[in-house]
Amino acid sequence: MGSMAITVRGKNIEITPALKDYVSKRVGKVTKYFDSATMGEITAILTVSKGRHIVEVTVPINGILLRGEEATTDMYASIDLVIEKLEKQIEKYKTKLSRKLKSGAFKTELVPAAMLASEATDEEEFSIVKTKRFAVKPMAVDEAVMQMNLINHDFYVFTNAETEEVNVVYRRKDGQYGLIEPEY
Repeated sequence: MGSMAITVRGKNIEITPALKDYVSKRVGKVTKYFDSATMGEITAILTVSKGRHIVEVTVPINGILLRGEEATTDMYASIDLVIEKLEKQIEKYKTKLSRKLKSGAFKTELVPAAMLASEATDEEEFSIVKTKRFAVKPMAVDEAVMQMNLINHDFYVFTNAETEEVNVVYRRKDGQYGLIEPEY
């Protein structure tokens, strides 16, 4: 177990050493599948909101982002569930991950035999069921948000009139809006 960089942040909760330690130990269950050299800094954000204990964990591996979020009434339970979710993601896409991560970055031999038995799940191809073409018109961000709401979609692709780049506005789970911009 290398010196894994992990950041644990809290919102409306004090991150006790015990909590941080628990997160680190659990996250180790996910990181053991990868060569630490290929891993970026792992972040765990623990939030308490209206009695819900929300855990969001992001694991950057060589340009791929694994992300999981869970909420229960107990922080430790939420941490366990998030790790379980991340393990399922790894299991599901392990063939794709090992192809993309090349040269031993992904340690397939560590995936438990029971998981390997469910190999079938991995080859689930992403089938694109519909292709949409549309004019990406230059407009201001707030206009794009209005357009998105008018067509009742969760996202809207447009050309940002200010930057002349393709951007995406989207509706977040919390009802706020997000903007995705390219970075070259």
